[in-house]
Amino acid sequence: MKTFIIIGAINAFLAVALGAFGAHGLKDRLDPYYLDIWKTGVTYQMFHATALLVIGILLGKVAASTFFTWSGWLFLIGIILFSGSLYVLSLTKVGVLGAITPLGGVCFLAGWILMIIGTVKDL
Repeated sequence: MKTFIIIGAINAFLAVALGAFGAHGLKDRLDPYYLDIWKTGVTYQMFHATALLVIGILLGKVAASTFFTWSGWLFLIGIILFSGSLYVLSLTKVGVLGAITPLGGVCFLAGWILMIIGTVKDL
Protein backbone atom coordinates (compact mmCIF):
# COMPACT_ATOMS: atom_id res chain seq x y z
CA MET A 1 0.00 0.00 0.00
CA LYS A 2 1.54 3.26 -1.13
CA THR A 3 -0.11 5.11 1.73
CA PHE A 4 2.16 3.63 4.39
CA ILE A 5 5.29 4.11 2.29
CA ILE A 6 4.39 7.78 1.86
CA ILE A 7 3.50 8.19 5.55
CA GLY A 8 6.71 6.40 6.53
CA ALA A 9 8.85 8.57 4.24
CA ILE A 10 7.21 11.75 5.55
CA ASN A 11 7.87 10.67 9.13
CA ALA A 12 11.48 9.74 8.35
CA PHE A 13 11.95 13.19 6.76
CA LEU A 14 10.40 14.84 9.82
CA ALA A 15 12.57 12.79 12.19
CA VAL A 16 15.71 13.96 10.39
CA ALA A 17 14.51 17.56 10.34
CA LEU A 18 13.46 17.50 14.01
CA GLY A 19 16.71 15.79 14.98
CA ALA A 20 18.71 18.51 13.24
CA PHE A 21 16.52 21.20 14.81
CA GLY A 22 17.12 19.68 18.23
CA ALA A 23 20.87 19.38 17.72
CA HIS A 24 21.34 22.87 16.31
CA GLY A 25 18.33 25.03 17.13
CA LEU A 26 17.52 23.77 20.61
CA LYS A 27 21.01 22.88 21.83
CA ASP A 28 21.47 26.18 23.67
CA ARG A 29 17.78 26.71 24.50
CA LEU A 30 16.87 23.50 26.33
CA ASP A 31 18.31 21.96 29.45
CA PRO A 32 20.14 18.69 28.71
CA TYR A 33 17.27 16.79 30.38
CA TYR A 34 14.69 18.16 27.94
CA LEU A 35 17.05 17.86 24.98
CA ASP A 36 17.42 14.18 25.83
CA ILE A 37 13.62 13.83 25.87
CA TRP A 38 13.54 15.50 22.43
CA LYS A 39 16.14 13.01 21.16
CA THR A 40 14.05 10.10 22.44
CA GLY A 41 11.08 11.39 20.46
CA VAL A 42 13.22 11.65 17.31
CA THR A 43 14.66 8.15 17.77
CA TYR A 44 11.29 6.49 18.22
CA GLN A 45 9.83 8.45 15.32
CA MET A 46 12.59 7.23 13.01
CA PHE A 47 12.29 3.60 14.16
CA HIS A 48 8.57 3.62 13.52
CA ALA A 49 8.86 5.56 10.26
CA THR A 50 11.01 2.65 9.11
CA ALA A 51 8.37 0.22 10.39
CA LEU A 52 5.76 2.07 8.31
CA LEU A 53 7.94 1.62 5.22
CA VAL A 54 8.15 -2.10 5.95
CA ILE A 55 4.36 -2.28 6.39
CA GLY A 56 3.93 -0.60 2.99
CA ILE A 57 6.23 -3.16 1.38
CA LEU A 58 4.45 -6.07 3.11
CA LEU A 59 1.08 -4.77 1.96
CA GLY A 60 2.46 -4.86 -1.59
CA LYS A 61 2.71 -8.62 -1.13
CA VAL A 62 -0.61 -9.19 0.69
CA ALA A 63 -2.79 -6.15 0.07
CA ALA A 64 -5.77 -7.44 2.01
CA SER A 65 -3.98 -7.97 5.34
CA THR A 66 -6.00 -6.44 8.15
CA PHE A 67 -3.16 -7.19 10.56
CA PHE A 68 -0.59 -5.22 8.56
CA THR A 69 -3.02 -2.39 7.89
CA TRP A 70 -3.87 -1.96 11.57
CA SER A 71 -0.21 -2.30 12.46
CA GLY A 72 0.59 0.64 10.20
CA TRP A 73 -2.15 2.83 11.65
CA LEU A 74 -1.05 1.99 15.19
CA PHE A 75 2.54 2.92 14.33
CA LEU A 76 1.34 6.28 13.02
CA ILE A 77 -0.85 6.92 16.08
CA GLY A 78 2.08 5.88 18.25
CA ILE A 79 4.37 8.40 16.55
CA ILE A 80 1.83 11.16 17.08
CA LEU A 81 1.16 10.31 20.73
CA PHE A 82 4.62 9.15 21.83
CA SER A 83 7.00 11.36 19.88
CA GLY A 84 4.56 14.25 19.64
CA SER A 85 4.02 14.37 23.40
CA LEU A 86 7.78 14.27 23.98
CA TYR A 87 8.35 17.16 21.58
CA VAL A 88 5.67 19.26 23.26
CA LEU A 89 6.93 18.27 26.72
CA SER A 90 10.47 19.32 25.78
CA LEU A 91 9.35 22.72 24.54
CA THR A 92 6.75 23.53 27.20
CA LYS A 93 8.08 21.59 30.23
CA VAL A 94 4.46 20.75 31.08
CA GLY A 95 4.95 17.46 32.90
CA VAL A 96 1.35 16.28 32.60
CA LEU A 97 2.02 15.68 28.88
CA GLY A 98 4.18 12.77 29.96
CA ALA A 99 0.93 10.92 30.71
CA ILE A 100 0.18 10.77 26.97
CA THR A 101 3.52 9.21 26.07
CA PRO A 102 2.71 5.69 27.38
CA LEU A 103 -0.44 5.60 25.22
CA GLY A 104 1.80 6.02 22.20
CA GLY A 105 4.07 3.28 23.54
CA VAL A 106 1.10 0.93 23.82
CA CYS A 107 0.23 1.72 20.19
CA PHE A 108 3.79 0.86 19.17
CA LEU A 109 3.66 -2.44 21.06
CA ALA A 110 0.28 -3.36 19.59
CA GLY A 111 1.56 -2.47 16.11
CA TRP A 112 4.53 -4.81 16.49
CA ILE A 113 2.28 -7.63 17.77
CA LEU A 114 -0.03 -7.19 14.78
CA MET A 115 2.96 -7.23 12.46
CA ILE A 116 4.02 -10.56 13.96
CA ILE A 117 0.51 -12.01 13.64
CA GLY A 118 0.21 -10.73 10.08
CA THR A 119 3.50 -12.34 9.16
CA VAL A 120 2.42 -15.68 10.62
CA LYS A 121 -1.09 -15.65 9.11
CA ASP A 122 -0.76 -13.72 5.86
CA LEU A 123 2.70 -14.40 4.46
